[in-house]
Amino acid sequence: MGRAFEYRRAAKEKRWDKMSKIFPKLSRSITMAAKSGGPDPESNHSLRTAIANAKAENMPKDNIDKAIKRASGKDAAEFSEVNYEGKGPGGVLIFVETATDNTNRTVANLKTIFSKNGGEMVQTGSLEFMFSRKAVVQFPVAEGIDIEEVELELIDHGLEEMEVNEGTAYAYGDFTAFGTLTAAVEKLGIENVKAKLQRIPTSPVEIDEAAMEEVEKLVDKLEDDEDVQAVYTNIA
Repeated sequence: MGRAFEYRRAAKEKRWDKMSKIFPKLSRSITMAAKSGGPDPESNHSLRTAIANAKAENMPKDNIDKAIKRASGKDAAEFSEVNYEGKGPGGVLIFVETATDNTNRTVANLKTIFSKNGGEMVQTGSLEFMFSRKAVVQFPVAEGIDIEEVELELIDHGLEEMEVNEGTAYAYGDFTAFGTLTAAVEKLGIENVKAKLQRIPTSPVEIDEAAMEEVEKLVDKLEDDEDVQAVYTNIA
């Protein structure tokens, strides 16, 4: 059928693979937000942000609605946000955020992934100080947006730093400013906004290419686990 067909099929399979991994994680975030703050996104900022993030990843509306309804169901699982820490190849520090309804399963899975990929888990809390928790609001710099005006506006709502990379703006603030900073961007009428709490290394390190490949393999395996919501490293 030709090289063009093979390319399209490969691209489609890659997209489907990404969706199969990210949609369950987004659904879990929506369900947890709805369960803790109610099913109305107008009065539940965490839910509104989770929905916006899901839409930015092209998650179908039916999936979003089902995730919200799941929060009020009789059989809704009780998810807990639990963090785990470890070291990877080359001594790279790794911070793993999970949302789990079974910590025994999660710990067992993570230990196996670390040990099979040149890493090890360490005592929870031992690496916390190596990462600073930041609110990160991401949005495209569309035509007509005056990024300097946006930056000045957001300073009053917790903005600490802003950078633009390849047409995408990243607004950083302390994690306590997550709600106010996200709401301020939304009020500016900016579309396709993504917002999340992110852990940024306080002392980033450089590693060689061989070690980078091993770390990337470990991180990929961790991100494939259904309980894992985010993985951070201290690589520069």
